[in-house]
Amino acid sequence: MAKVKVHVFLKPGVLDVQGKAVEGALNGLGWGGVSGARVGKLIEFDFAGEGDPAVEAKKMCETLLANTVIESYRIEVA
Repeated sequence: MAKVKVHVFLKPGVLDVQGKAVEGALNGLGWGGVSGARVGKLIEFDFAGEGDPAVEAKKMCETLLANTVIESYRIEVA
């Protein structure tokens, strides 16, 4: 069984509203040096299916886990 982690994040140039909100909140709380905040998501799961876990995870990302028009992803398999 493989442990799979998929990191999904907005592509450069896509406005990250959540990231801007986090950045503004951190600045407001006194961390004025914070800039360029981006918010993403982490999806973790165990994979015991057929095939290479990395290849299958890529198929999952392309089909469901990421909106590849505006999001990129990175896969880790352990």
